[in-house]
Amino acid sequence: MVESDGGSDAVTMVPSVAIGEFGRYDFLAVYDGYGGARVANACSDRIHQLVAKEVAKGERIGWGKGLEYWKKLMGACFEKIDEELMLDNESGGGDVETGKGVLSVKNMGSTAVVVMVGKEEMVAGRVVGDSRAVMCRSGVAVPSAHDHKPDRPDERERVEAEGGRVMNWNGSRVVGVLATSRSIGDQYLKPFVISEPEVTASERTDSDEFIVMATDGLWHAFTNEVACEVVRKLFDGQIKRRIPEEYNV
Repeated sequence: MVESDGGSDAVTMVPSVAIGEFGRYDFLAVYDGYGGARVANACSDRIHQLVAKEVAKGERIGWGKGLEYWKKLMGACFEKIDEELMLDNESGGGDVETGKGVLSVKNMGSTAVVVMVGKEEMVAGRVVGDSRAVMCRSGVAVPSAHDHKPDRPDERERVEAEGGRVMNWNGSRVVGVLATSRSIGDQYLKPFVISEPEVTASERTDSDEFIVMATDGLWHAFTNEVACEVVRKLFDGQIKRRIPEEYNV
C-alpha cells in the first residue's frame, strides 16, 4: 500500500526499474514536499531513473550484492538529485512565480521513502523525516528505520556538530525552522539538514505480507501496528483482486 496525504506529495511506482545480475527490482516511493511542489516532483521524476543508472554502473565496477552495495547506490542517487536541484536554482531555473511573489527552490524540500523489491531481497532507502515504510511480517509491523527527527539523539548530535541548533518551536526543529533533520532540497539549511539516506536491506521470506508506505499524514493518525492491521483487513476483502499483477513480485 502506497499512500500520500495530498498537497505537494508525489508517489512513484515503477515495475522492473532495474534488471541486472541480481534479478528484477520494482521501485516504490513516496515524497512529501513542502514549501512548494518543485522538489517532490523532481524526486518523483528522477530518482527511479538515477537508480536504474546506478545499478548498471555498479555492475560494471563490480560493487556486488548486499547492504553496502545498496548504501552506495542509494547514497549516490540522493546526492545526485540534491546536486541537480542546487544547480537548477543557481541557474535561475528554480524560481517559481506565485500570486504572492517568487519562490526559490532553495527554500523547498521533500522527504523521501524509497523501497526496492526483488524476488529475494527488499531494500529501503529513507532519506528523511516522517515519511515511513513499514513491513507487515507474520502480522508484526516492522519499520524500515526510525523517523529523522531533530530531537533524535544521534541526529541532534550531528546537527550540533555542524554548528546548528535544535530548538523547540511548536516541536523540535532545526534552527527553529524544519521539523525533520534530513531531506532532499532545503539548501538554505545545509549542512545541518542532509540528504544522506538511511538504508536497510533484508532477505524476503514467506512471512512477508505487504509494505505500507505513507507520509506523515497517515503516521500522525495511526501507529505502525494499527496501519498494518487495517491493511490486513483490506487484503482479506475485495481490494486484493485489484492489485496490478506487475506489482506482485
